[in-house]
Amino acid sequence: MVEFKNVTKIFNGPKGKVTALDKVSLSVQPGEFLAVCGPSGCGKTTLLLAAGGLMRPSNGQVNLDGSDPYGMSPEMRSKMRARMIGFVFQQFHLIPYLTVRQNILAPSLALPTKEADQRARELISRFGLDDRAGHVPAQISTGQRQRTALARALLNKPKIILADEPTGNLDERNANIVLGYLSQYVAEGGCALLVTHDTRTAAHSTRSLKMSQGRLLE
Repeated sequence: MVEFKNVTKIFNGPKGKVTALDKVSLSVQPGEFLAVCGPSGCGKTTLLLAAGGLMRPSNGQVNLDGSDPYGMSPEMRSKMRARMIGFVFQQFHLIPYLTVRQNILAPSLALPTKEADQRARELISRFGLDDRAGHVPAQISTGQRQRTALARALLNKPKIILADEPTGNLDERNANIVLGYLSQYVAEGGCALLVTHDTRTAAHSTRSLKMSQGRLLE
């Protein structure tokens, strides 16, 4: 579902070139929950952005479900992301003036479907947000914000979830709730790639790799 072939990403910094990804190769299959664990600055977020079609590699190839997103036009790549990928971030990135329900429905603006409203209702109920559906993010707890963000990521029934430190702002109880939902998504046939600095979070995955200085280690 996600495949990297010798992917390298080099940035031009004030003190010269910085290699964020160094000949990275990996594959993530349907039904697999892969965690990449490493310290800040090791290249984890760059890896995730490249996987999501948001950051073109300097060298190498990225394939998503057999297609190269960077061989597509920007418009086609955007449509592919809306159809295939759900993103979950540490900072939630909820729209502050929209309600929980409206935030969950936001992906339907990029990929309108007749089932969006019903799907949103199902996710609100499934994630225990019924009594918060009309609240804006500032009126709900941190755990409820991340559940809203995860529900938003699942709205279009994506094949892939890409999660960047999804438990970084959560206490242990809420972290376990969110990771439980991710595990359930994978058990139902989804594919999840999570990056984290926390080995306890990585322990919830079906497979984990370490990352150091832009390289993956078994």
